[in-house]
Parts: sequence; structure tokens; C-alpha cells
Amino acid sequence: MGELLSPRALLDKLVSFPTVSRDTNLPLIDWVEDYLSGHGITVHRHVKPDEPEKAALFAHVGPMVEGGVILSGHTDVVPVDGQNWSGDPFTVTERDGRLYGRGTTDMKGFDALAIWALVEAHRRGVTRPLQIALSYDEEIGCAGAPPLIEAMQVLPRAEDVIVGEPTMMKAVTGHKGGVTYWVHVHGYEVHSSLLHTGVSAIMWGAKMIDWANRLNDELQAADPTGMAGLFDPPYTNVHVGQIHGGTAHNIAAKDCEFGFGYRVVPGESLDQWRDLTEAKVAELTAGMQAIRPEARIELTEKFNLPPFAPEPDNTAEALVRRITGDNSENFVSYGTEASHFQAAGYKAVVCGPGSITVAHQPDEYITLAQFSEGQRFMERLLESLG
Repeated sequence: MGELLSPRALLDKLVSFPTVSRDTNLPLIDWVEDYLSGHGITVHRHVKPDEPEKAALFAHVGPMVEGGVILSGHTDVVPVDGQNWSGDPFTVTERDGRLYGRGTTDMKGFDALAIWALVEAHRRGVTRPLQIALSYDEEIGCAGAPPLIEAMQVLPRAEDVIVGEPTMMKAVTGHKGGVTYWVHVHGYEVHSSLLHTGVSAIMWGAKMIDWANRLNDELQAADPTGMAGLFDPPYTNVHVGQIHGGTAHNIAAKDCEFGFGYRVVPGESLDQWRDLTEAKVAELTAGMQAIRPEARIELTEKFNLPPFAPEPDNTAEALVRRITGDNSENFVSYGTEASHFQAAGYKAVVCGPGSITVAHQPDEYITLAQFSEGQRFMERLLESLG
């Protein structure tokens, strides 16, 4: 039997692995697998098919029956490049009642607590099963969740999922989804004095971005309908966050590329926004090709996340509310893996320690008070399981 580590010791260890999404997470997965196996827990691993340097991990403790609870977290973190940290981002530093380090709040704090709770459930014995699911690639569009969920079907199917994103231990029961594209406008280069004979990729790309601005104005001006009013802002919005292109000021740009994405409210489908975007691209492409048939706009979908919708008789929500005593209604505009679990037929709720306001920031931290509240939550969860 291996050494029992405290939640704080587990957090220190998890943060020490620099699992930025662009890099491997295997050292962390290897360590967690060894730790859980050392306590007699059977661990399963799902390797990302096209990137074998990344893997997800899942495990089950308690009776081999259906109806258990899943503690869901992700192992990847966002980069620290260019951020002004006051210390080593990958070493937990305690200062003024806070634990600083990349991932302390998003979301290795919850991961540490989930690992601790799983070992405790195995040691103490539970009558309702407890499972853990640790994914990859959450920070680049929650892409690792669907294959992880599929891989987990080798276990007895659980019923409730607690996704431990930082919510200050409040139950979040709905969030926006999204679909994002990388747009590549292929123009036709000419001297800028003969602009009418060429196709400037930048100027035609600007037409699509201007359409996005006008679309946002229309969506903002409309009265919210359905579940949209639960969110801030109470509508689907479109955003362009990166753009580059062109060769020189006196050349009509051959290429222009930019990101183009929607944050979609529950009650609306991703397909309706896909259809709208494709129709606009077809319209612009026709105008470009009327000048030069070589010109075109290329759309590459980078990620999609279904909206997470509040639902009646959500047993995961009820479980969390019994444990926390929290009866507030909470909806957020960022995305989580909860929507993928919901789409797969699970009952899901988002609840974890820490504040989303410090996630992705330099000197990210979780307060000692929130980390302790997270441990008390896990203790009460263990009591409820048996």
C-alpha cells in the first residue's frame, strides 16, 4: 500500500507537471496511475489516437454496479508565456491565505481533491460507486471529453457527474456552448493601384468581420427569448480574436486568416449558426470569384461544444445542493465538459472550488478557504455514498 497524501500534497504534485495543452500530459497521468494503483485501485487509460503523448485517465471504486457519481476534471492548463508571474508558475507557493500556481484553481485544485476522495472512498468502502475522469485538451475546446466518455463505457455506467470547474462551490446548471472556425481568405495579388483587377483577402475578410459586428448589434438589440435571459449577455454572440495577413501595403493581400466563433445560448443549436456562417461565406465567395475565379474562403471548424441546458429532475444538481446547502441559480457564459456529459445522457452539474476570475491569469491562485471548503465537500460526498 502506497503513502497516503493529503489534498495539499496532491495539489503540489499535480501543479509541478507543466501540462500546457500544447504539450504532453503523460508524466502527470503516469504519476496519478501509479498513485491510485498503489492504493489498490484499478486504473484505465485512454490515449489520444492522433497524439499518443496525451492521455485521459478514469477509475471506479465501490461495488461494480451502475448509478454512481463521476468526479470530472481536466489535466491540461493554459500557457504562462508572456505572463508576469511573481514566482515559479509550476510550484505551489502559499502566501497571504492563497495557494499560487498555474492550475491551482483551473482546475488541479479540484483534481487533487477528487483523487483524494477516490482513495478515501476505496479505503472506507462505499455502497454507491465513485468514479474519476481526468481528461486532456479541455483548454482547447473541451475536445478530450467525448472520447473519454466513450472509453468510460467499459465501467458500470454512472448517473451523476460533478464537473469541478471553479464556481466558488456554487452549483452551475447551465452554460453557453460554442462553435469556432479558422477562416482563410484566399485572394489574388495585384499592385494596389490596380486593386479592381485583384481580390484583397484582407478587404474581403473585413466584409465578413463587418457582418459579424452587424450581427452582434442585431442580437444585442433583440429581446431575449427562451433560456437566453438566464445568461450575461442574454444572447448568442460572435467574436473575432485573431487576424493576420498581407505582404506589403502596396499589394492587394493574397491571404488573410482569422478566428471566428460563436458563444451559443441553450435552446439554440450549433447547426443554425453553422448554416448562417456557411451561407455568408458562399455569398462572399461568389462576389470574390466574379473578379477572380481562384479566390475563395476556406472554413475549418476548430471546435464545437453543445450548450449546457438547465433541466428538471437533475439528480446531480440535487446531490450538490444537498451537500453545499446552496440553492442559488447560477448560469455562466464560459464552456465546460458538463455539456458533453449531458449530451451523452448523464445528469451533470458544475461545482468546484476557486474563482473563474483568476483562471488563466498570471499569479493564478486558489484561497486556502476555498480549498478547505472543497475538502469539506468531498467529506460530505463520501458520507452520502455510504
